[in-house]
Amino acid sequence: MSRDIFVNLPVADLNASMAFYEALGFTNNPQFTDETAAGMVWSDTINLMLLTRDKWRTFTDRPIPPATSSEVMLALSCESRDAVDAMCEAAAVAGGTADINPVQDHGWMYGRDIADPDGHVWGPFWMDMDAAMAGE
Repeated sequence: MSRDIFVNLPVADLNASMAFYEALGFTNNPQFTDETAAGMVWSDTINLMLLTRDKWRTFTDRPIPPATSSEVMLALSCESRDAVDAMCEAAAVAGGTADINPVQDHGWMYGRDIADPDGHVWGPFWMDMDAAMAGE
């Protein structure tokens, strides 16, 4: 069995969150989608579960952090700098916020941070692995 990751996030508006993540390039998996949750696929091994707040509360009694907090930042690799920029632009158009932190441009690595409508932070980035390995 492969090692996969299923990131679970509480969301205030399931339909709006689904539309947001579809705008970023995630696809919906109807097998894991109902009126309380939506399975969203990034790759063969990376999946996102959007859970209504009521559904989230069936898993934990811990409080849902406010949208202004940063409980975690999830980085997503992109195939190019242009793809990073496109994801950030899509996030802003789809109800999220682009560039919640300063843009990181190290030449061989480029990243920007976005927040979804619920304040969950994502960091699309591109890295030139050859340059990284060469220590440039």
